Amino acid sequence: MDDNEGLGKDDLQFTGSRFGEVRDAIFANPYPKPFTQFPVTLPSVLRGILPFGKPWNLRAAAQRTLDSQADLRWGADGKGFQRLVHPNGICLTGIWEITGETEYTGYFKKGSRGLIVGRYSTCCQETRGGFTRSLALVGRVYPTTNRDHPDKLPTACFITQQDIGGELTKNMNQAVFRNAPNTTGSQRGLGGIGVLLATGAALQLSDKKPSIRQVYEVAELGKPTGLRTSAPEFMQLTVAPDQPVMPGEHNDFRDEILWQFGDGNSAPKGTLTFRIETSDTGVTHGFPLKERREISNWRAIGTITFDAAVASYNGDRVIHFNHAPWRRDRNDPSTVVRKNKAK
Repeated sequence: MDDNEGLGKDDLQFTGSRFGEVRDAIFANPYPKPFTQFPVTLPSVLRGILPFGKPWNLRAAAQRTLDSQADLRWGADGKGFQRLVHPNGICLTGIWEITGETEYTGYFKKGSRGLIVGRYSTCCQETRGGFTRSLALVGRVYPTTNRDHPDKLPTACFITQQDIGGELTKNMNQAVFRNAPNTTGSQRGLGGIGVLLATGAALQLSDKKPSIRQVYEVAELGKPTGLRTSAPEFMQLTVAPDQPVMPGEHNDFRDEILWQFGDGNSAPKGTLTFRIETSDTGVTHGFPLKERREISNWRAIGTITFDAAVASYNGDRVIHFNHAPWRRDRNDPSTVVRKNKAK
């Protein structure tokens, strides 16, 4: 497996994404059960931080997620890359749909409907409910509902997460994902605070506002040329209230998600639905290790309905989602801070 976390051939040669190719890749090599909890350690995230030898891997990874639109990163050996901070995940496929009236553009506009590939993961190693963990849901939205569309298409990615320091939730149904989550550093404990600090430093060196992931890419997907972007400032994803809850305690979130589709469930719903909510009203208080956001006026505008899921090798090591570079004005591309692959 390649250990180069920076830009590679897959990134530089990327010209668009085919949903079918990504779907086939992530479903190609599912893990056997029970699932492994892949470790996240301070030495692994600090590798290369000294000012000689190889580059700092974590910083290289942070810069690559900003600069690369690639959907699949196979690496030189075809085995992908070990994720440094979110190595434990499960991929899902389904439909992104906006049904409510909005003032937004692109795929936040009412009537927008497209395919989506998502990855649900945890930072860092803890995967079980009832323990402190920071769950995350990222997605890539496609401007088509044709699962076998022959052309390479432009796509839009988003990143949402629980409190970056971690939260205590009993099950996946209780998790609330935001593009601008709180940060409670003390939730990481002594063993995890170093990883949190290193991650924050790598992101800060690469871009501005490391705890906010702007969602303007979705607002620009399919937008007519010349029309000014209108993107929400905040986005929140929550599991639909009628979604069943897997019985038991301390379930691995990967088992919980597969249970929704029939794995060990005698009467599965067969889909997993998240509500999409947006807001443009919020304030931030505090400092990096204890940051709070007061967000109000949430309104439901649509849903993500996943209809298939898989925990797989390629889903952990090959699939890739980009992080939209920070804009001083989220609706104005000319205000982007990171230019020419530099901050």
